[in-house]
Amino acid sequence: MRALIIKLTSMGDLMHALPALTDAAAAIPGIEFDWVVDKNFSAVPLWHPAVKNVITTAHRQWKKSFIRTWRTGVFKDFKQQLNQGDYDLVIDLQNNMKSATVSWFYDGEVHGLDKGYCREKFAYKVYKHRYQVPEKQHAIDRIRQILSQALNYSMPDTKPDYGADFSQYDLPTLDFELPDKYLIFVHNASWVSKLWPLPSWKQLVTIAAEQGYSILLPCGNDEEYQRAEDIAAVSEQAYALPRLSLNEVAALAHKAKGAVCSDTGLAHLGAVSGLPAQTIYGSTATALIGTVGNHQHHIVSDFDCAPCYKRTCPKPEAINGEPVCMADISAETVWHRLEAVLQAQ
Repeated sequence: MRALIIKLTSMGDLMHALPALTDAAAAIPGIEFDWVVDKNFSAVPLWHPAVKNVITTAHRQWKKSFIRTWRTGVFKDFKQQLNQGDYDLVIDLQNNMKSATVSWFYDGEVHGLDKGYCREKFAYKVYKHRYQVPEKQHAIDRIRQILSQALNYSMPDTKPDYGADFSQYDLPTLDFELPDKYLIFVHNASWVSKLWPLPSWKQLVTIAAEQGYSILLPCGNDEEYQRAEDIAAVSEQAYALPRLSLNEVAALAHKAKGAVCSDTGLAHLGAVSGLPAQTIYGSTATALIGTVGNHQHHIVSDFDCAPCYKRTCPKPEAINGEPVCMADISAETVWHRLEAVLQAQ
């Protein structure tokens, strides 16, 4: 059996879909998946052994220059690529207007969520087969339920299994030498309200270095690199890394001793790889999007207003929208919890 998955973004959301593929592969031996994904995250689907091919989109670029993209035949070529596979089932696991637009390019029937269950209001109109899966549950469980309904098997009651084995995966060789004993600190996030304060990161680096660890700080853009350099300046054992591919970050995670993460996509990469980690949460709910897996632990703000799901902190005492609730989480607390996880390995 061959199925096509449409799930474009974002990094963590893509990783949330991997356990559903593991369920399907166990229920339907020999099933193979192709996956439509944003080109920036095309590495993620291929971490799962049931995924054979990826079809990439560049919808951000397409949106910025729609007329030129149409005139140059990009949409025509994409439609042809989308329809050349002989699929037994095509399912949109993202269920918003971006993914529904991609679904519209497919000439056959597409499966997706029903009215009132989609992430965006009118996406359901594109789907021929519709399912009702409640939203107020963890994203991993929700996607597992959607795929089990579409493929008509009973969702197992086992813990989520991402299916990725980086010890068997052909990860790239890094062009720099890794320290013997290092931690990964994922300091960046897409929302200001998810950022743990810089002084807290610096203090945590100092504590970790005193305990004999090197600290690697991965970055996704120039702004994050500058932030990482600022954090790393407190210790000769801390290193701001240049921008790496997702597979290169996976190679880092595979050999690291542990991690401390903001609520961002790379935190979920740690969960996929089984890297012992503490992830810090304030503005978002761990019950809906928190990291899940072996050795994954959460440090959650105890402020009454958390989670607020605001991109910037609305409190009057907030400076530049930075979260007041996150500042209340001390570096000592984070280190003690991480150290307990590391000692348990």
